[in-house]
Amino acid sequence: MSQNGQPSVFGRSLVLPATADDTAMVFGAGVLPAGHWFDTHEHPQHQIAWAARGVLVVEIGDGHWVLPPTRALWIPGNTGHRTGTSEGATMHGIFVEPDRCPVAFGAPTMLRVTRLLHELFDHLTAPDTAPAPRRRAEAVVFDLLEPVDVIPIGAHPPSDPRARQVADALTRDPADDRTLGQFAVHVSAAPRTLARLFVAETGMSFGQWRTQIRLAASLPPLAAGVPIARIAGRVGYSTPSAYVAAFRRAVGVSPGRYFAR
Repeated sequence: MSQNGQPSVFGRSLVLPATADDTAMVFGAGVLPAGHWFDTHEHPQHQIAWAARGVLVVEIGDGHWVLPPTRALWIPGNTGHRTGTSEGATMHGIFVEPDRCPVAFGAPTMLRVTRLLHELFDHLTAPDTAPAPRRRAEAVVFDLLEPVDVIPIGAHPPSDPRARQVADALTRDPADDRTLGQFAVHVSAAPRTLARLFVAETGMSFGQWRTQIRLAASLPPLAAGVPIARIAGRVGYSTPSAYVAAFRRAVGVSPGRYFAR
């Protein structure tokens, strides 16, 4: 672990030491291999999770945020979170000292990363940026932090072993189209029992939970530019239009607009 609680990557801290006592941000960068996940952790600093290349995923409670380079996530200090990538990513660790921060988001908040903000993040990651230019660049970054109004997608699994078997099967293969009755035979439980467990332990019906898992599984390929026609079948929808309709009902926007610049 680094001094601010961030796990290390490849035997070294992801985070660079601060360059001056009066700077607000600490930056670092590391290449995460495909399938790499940090364990759930927290730190007193706020964090802006962002990937300059690839797609980053952040899980906080029931929330599931997928971040291509055009998006970042503000994680408030002392918030437990889990970060990783399916296909590999160049992650920038951006940590903000709360007492030196002129902006504050009280909850995890997706941010729009414009081309200018992208360049500023790269500029501030360089270890040889002098303190005075660093302070000026930080001030511009704070001015450019623009929230994106989106609904986080995802759902936590139930804890009961029988319902958890169903949840694990669907997480492994979101396109699994077995009904709750068919799953019930497999896990030796009555369909009504499983239905009650999903509502009691996830706050959602089985159908709602399955939809959230399917949509969450669709976000990384969507962020990577995979055509919707390919994504739909991969996550269990018979047609692209069925996938688009389910996405719009759950999130409020179409898949094509979710990551739009």
